[in-house]
Amino acid sequence: MNLSDYQDRFDEEPGYLDYARVAPMGRAALEEQTALSSVLEHARFGSLEVLATQHDRLKDAVAALGGFRPDQVVFQPGTTQGLMHTMFGITGGVALAPTEFPSLTFGVTRAASTLGVLAPLWLETEDGRVTPGNLRDQLTSSVVAVAVSLVDYRTGYLVDLDGIRQVIGDRLLIVDAAQAFGVVDAPFEVADVVAAGGQKWARAGAGTGFLAVSDRARDHLTPVWSGLAGAEDGGYDAVTDPLPSAAAYQISYPDPIAAGRFAAALEEVAAVGIPTLHAEITRNVSRLIDLADEYALPVVSPRAEAERAGIVVLEPLPEHLTVLAASLHNHGVTATVRDTSVRLSAHATVEDETFSMLRAALVSFATTI
Repeated sequence: MNLSDYQDRFDEEPGYLDYARVAPMGRAALEEQTALSSVLEHARFGSLEVLATQHDRLKDAVAALGGFRPDQVVFQPGTTQGLMHTMFGITGGVALAPTEFPSLTFGVTRAASTLGVLAPLWLETEDGRVTPGNLRDQLTSSVVAVAVSLVDYRTGYLVDLDGIRQVIGDRLLIVDAAQAFGVVDAPFEVADVVAAGGQKWARAGAGTGFLAVSDRARDHLTPVWSGLAGAEDGGYDAVTDPLPSAAAYQISYPDPIAAGRFAAALEEVAAVGIPTLHAEITRNVSRLIDLADEYALPVVSPRAEAERAGIVVLEPLPEHLTVLAASLHNHGVTATVRDTSVRLSAHATVEDETFSMLRAALVSFATTI
């Protein structure tokens, strides 16, 4: 599949620049949802077997893109639940920035206060960016794991996973890949735990996600939340031990329709290729930055291609934020306005009309101020 074929599979309205919040689903996920829902609607002898295969299909799709083995992957209804499984399974210190997405901060805090065996080490960062340098200077001997977002949702910063791995040694590396999986060609093989959802860049809709656990992490983590679906010998006749694989990190069986549409979306990503998608996203992000520069809007997210993915963060003067937000709204541009900034995010499917709408909004903003 070439890029043009991929782009033709999506029908979001012009003006949409909020993929980091939620990305409109494409035809692959929608068609899969319709087909599997029809199977369930017209259930008859033998027909439900296709639903039972969707979890394995998803594990294969995630493994193909992330470089995992399928048995190292398990479906999750979202990134947050996968990270919560992880944090409740850790004994020892976990280093992370307090500015990380709440999936990480809540997971660490809840595990620490409930079980008392996890101890957070809150990192000091510059503008919320975790780098190998500032991480190295703050690690202590009690830290057994480091948790980080591959792409920071506030700043758009793309972390140096290889550099972080070199700095932390044999500690576990836990990665929230919600803002990156499917569009960033990252070295996931250096991570021990990777969690991501499908509602953002993978474009599979809500209720979709996965947790990938390395063999080393599986040996170190305790599957605290492990139900019937993660038990040895089926678990129907007795409460048995958790499975010795990523499958231990599930409470109940996955939603097969959600797993199917997530798998379909990831299979489409694999068909076009992450490098192709990333290159187009890089081009679109550069266009966003150029427009911001043209209208003298401060860009506080990274400009260097090696340090960014699909997010651009604008930070106007405080007294101008409301004006900018209103201009975007009035011209049909969808973005995230938070605190003192406006976050724009561009996928590979953004059309020229969207950039024209953004330009018109910025003209209105500049004229007003």
